Amino acid sequence: MKIAILSPIAWRTPPKNYGPWELVASVLTEALVKKGFDVTLFATGDSITSGKLRSVCATPYAEDINVDAKVWECLHIANLMEQAGDFDIVHNHFDFLPLTYSRLIKTPMVTTIHGFSSEKIIPVYKKYNDGSTYISISDSDRHPKLDYHRTIYHGIDSTKFIFQETKEDYLLFFGRIHPEKGTAEAIEIAKRCDYPIKIAGLIQNQYYYSRDIAPKIDDKNVTYLGNVSQEEGNRLLGGAKALLHPITFDEPFGLSVAEAMMCGTPVIAFNRGSMPELIRDGKTGYLVHTQDEAVDAVKRLAEIEPQDCRAHALEKFGIDIMADAYVQVYKELIL
Repeated sequence: MKIAILSPIAWRTPPKNYGPWELVASVLTEALVKKGFDVTLFATGDSITSGKLRSVCATPYAEDINVDAKVWECLHIANLMEQAGDFDIVHNHFDFLPLTYSRLIKTPMVTTIHGFSSEKIIPVYKKYNDGSTYISISDSDRHPKLDYHRTIYHGIDSTKFIFQETKEDYLLFFGRIHPEKGTAEAIEIAKRCDYPIKIAGLIQNQYYYSRDIAPKIDDKNVTYLGNVSQEEGNRLLGGAKALLHPITFDEPFGLSVAEAMMCGTPVIAFNRGSMPELIRDGKTGYLVHTQDEAVDAVKRLAEIEPQDCRAHALEKFGIDIMADAYVQVYKELIL
């Protein structure tokens, strides 16, 4: 089976730091190659893969101001679609734009919907609903106007997110610095619990960071570490007493949540979106509704066993589990 994986080009695949869609595309590509499949990754020219790499965009547009996103996204998608006949399956991790080619090629296309940026993009998904194979990344993220083939959770590389039983004396916020991710709420929860908090992630909303986050940073009780590498993220997640995830939106998945548990670290998350699907309440963390409940949950962290967090993550988010599920989908479309 010859498989084409279409990754975004905002960041390298895999990303050096932030880049969740690129990370998932990379993890899946490497898993499929290990299983013996002929996989071609369509990504930026600086991407790294054990499969075949094809690219037209040398560097990610989020890192190079000379790269026009719209122009190179068009060229990138067209580069795959013009070669679609060479493959048995096209696997789209690029959101809605590649769907507009789906009736122009004969190769079956699988589209993993990584979430919806807004309702404005739904008309594209609706137009191609009848002839498309949509995969949701959680049951909670299924749009009522669309049909889905199945739900497949993201796989986490257990060799990169290493189990750490002994925890250090800090809480962690790990994710985009944005109001919907609850950075300010995490700081307040840690303050009320009298724990220092470390913050790591891409500043996605500069105004929010400048107004609500930066004034609280003192490099003692509140430390901002920047947009850290995957390796540093592994160390931070493994060492934390808990990951605080007080989201204010219905998050479709939450890679940091699964990664934390893979490291043996419990997660305290607001009970929205996919969180009830990812976290076993009282076993691998706590699902809460308010800051008061989050503060109480921090006091009960001793009840959570790191080994249970790791075991749950391996059982639910193992790479082979994800890869085997996608292979089954591919075979169903080809046969």
